[in-house]
Amino acid sequence: MKKILSVTAVMAAMVLAFSTSSCTSYKTVPYFMNSDSVSMIQAQTLFDARLMPKDIITINVNCPEDADVARQFNLVVQSDRYGNNSSLGSQNITSQSYAQVQYIISNEGYIDFPILGRLNVVGKTKNELEDYIAGLIYPKYLKKRPVVTVMMANFKVSVLGEVSRPGAFTAQNGKMNILEALAQAGDMTIWGQRDNVKVLREDANGNKTFGVLNLNDANVIHSPYYQLQQNDVVYVTPNKVKAKNSGIGSETSLWFTSVSIVISMASLLYNILK
Repeated sequence: MKKILSVTAVMAAMVLAFSTSSCTSYKTVPYFMNSDSVSMIQAQTLFDARLMPKDIITINVNCPEDADVARQFNLVVQSDRYGNNSSLGSQNITSQSYAQVQYIISNEGYIDFPILGRLNVVGKTKNELEDYIAGLIYPKYLKKRPVVTVMMANFKVSVLGEVSRPGAFTAQNGKMNILEALAQAGDMTIWGQRDNVKVLREDANGNKTFGVLNLNDANVIHSPYYQLQQNDVVYVTPNKVKAKNSGIGSETSLWFTSVSIVISMASLLYNILK
């Protein structure tokens, strides 16, 4: 009889141990644990995203001294009351019902720009493209160097895996680092591996690479994958506890069913043998 009760107790203890095996080591949770020993000299360079194929940009050329000519470089569309757009090309526009055309960079890295024609823009930063276009316009077309403003409309990063709110997030200023992306996604869950955050990146030629970030280590700020690029995919890997617990529903049901049968049999034998 004592042996039967001992077996029952052991199996119950195993179920309890299985259900409480999700304790996580503290030292794998905090970010930047060695921040006091990291050199910040290398991190003083400001990041500028470079244009890639399929990026969507807007370009505005402004020159108050020669406004009529400057407007010829600005493509616009008109929206009617039904929301339909019709291209008007380069016009003298004052109404708020008009909006600038967005340029989609081709796979070869080009856009078709008014008057200047086909421009190769891929690989340039926002500031570099502004200077490039201004240099093509002045002094050939304008008497004074124009103000050229380039805006990136689709700087998007996707965050998947062990985060609170997976999704795709857009940076209005064309800049996002790994911590900002995780903040947009509601931060990692307790099950995410801080030392194994993967970044899938595609370059202008379509080549794909994987980078791995260890956010426990403050030296991560020096990684080329710390500052994200447009269309990066961030994947937060689940830890071993989460992976093991992925089938906890079916496994726990099986364990409790087995224990219930053992307890029932032990109770029956006890009643028979007492």
